[in-house]
Amino acid sequence: MECDYPPHLNQRQAFDEAFKMAHVAEDLTFDGVWLAERHFATPTGTGGVPSIVSAPMILATAIAERTQRIRVGTGVLVLPLGHPIRMAEEVATLDNICEGRFDLGVGRSGFTRSYEGYDLPYEESRNRFGEYLNVMKLAWTEDTFSHEGDTYTFKDVSVIPKPYQKPYPPIWAAATTKPTFELFGEMGLDILVGLRGMSVIDLADAIVDYRTVNPDGKIALRIPIYVADSMEQAHSEPQESAMKAYARLQQAFTGSVGRSGTESGEERAERGERLGAITYDDLLRDRLAYGTPDVVTERLIELRDTLGLSGFIMESNVGGGIPSERVLKSVNLFSEEVAPKIRQTTNVNP
Repeated sequence: MECDYPPHLNQRQAFDEAFKMAHVAEDLTFDGVWLAERHFATPTGTGGVPSIVSAPMILATAIAERTQRIRVGTGVLVLPLGHPIRMAEEVATLDNICEGRFDLGVGRSGFTRSYEGYDLPYEESRNRFGEYLNVMKLAWTEDTFSHEGDTYTFKDVSVIPKPYQKPYPPIWAAATTKPTFELFGEMGLDILVGLRGMSVIDLADAIVDYRTVNPDGKIALRIPIYVADSMEQAHSEPQESAMKAYARLQQAFTGSVGRSGTESGEERAERGERLGAITYDDLLRDRLAYGTPDVVTERLIELRDTLGLSGFIMESNVGGGIPSERVLKSVNLFSEEVAPKIRQTTNVNP
């Protein structure tokens, strides 16, 4: 679920839109909503798309309190920016408030801006991530525990409450570069994947690495979806918003080249160049699911079968520029005419 903060909305309106979409998901056939943590992107600036989700656990709690059925997840929580004990407490508290409807999606972010804003070294993010996650698991499963690591040291800590779900909520990790697929597979984590930085061919290749070490792991694909009555509407109505979103993504990649702690600057520069040269036809062919109900259904089933997916996360308004009434019509068409057909052919949850 996008919680973007586009220029045509004020902050209050952006929050109202987020709560409205959560209620729509609750009323329709959706299984849950996911919130992506983002920081320091301004509506009129460059780089990442601006969002109101700088405090995802608070917003997730507000949505959980406003709903009864759907699951609420973080997609993702940037672990190294926080403190593992505090986050373990917040996760367990939320999981109890919503009586086990919480999914914990975690990552470390591929961009350095959030770390710079928090005055944290990005080069430590990989080590912090693994240790952070291990500390949270100890906090949830042990009555009292001690830990001595590279970043955190605790002695005789007892965390209350424990999660409602046992031993803890489902944990999903964002796999965005090829090495992270095998890493998260070795950690036994389910993964969240996307097509913004990878082609379907590259993603399928990376999933092979994941399946080699974790054959039973779940994979959910985050993908922009727009459903309309005609192909012309499905392509033209979200075009401007989608192209702006990818332009800002390209700026975020090129702006992070050479930043301390990032992977090969050459690789980042190449990804930025590819995104900068991408056309709308390229996006429609490789990275979006835009079309009539039948076309979108066929596209998603093809992706499911090609990649071995367990579910989809629908990005209903990429870039935040599609008018609300059009987004609602698209979401309703998806719920009524696409999701049932996918469920009829598999146990994948749209």
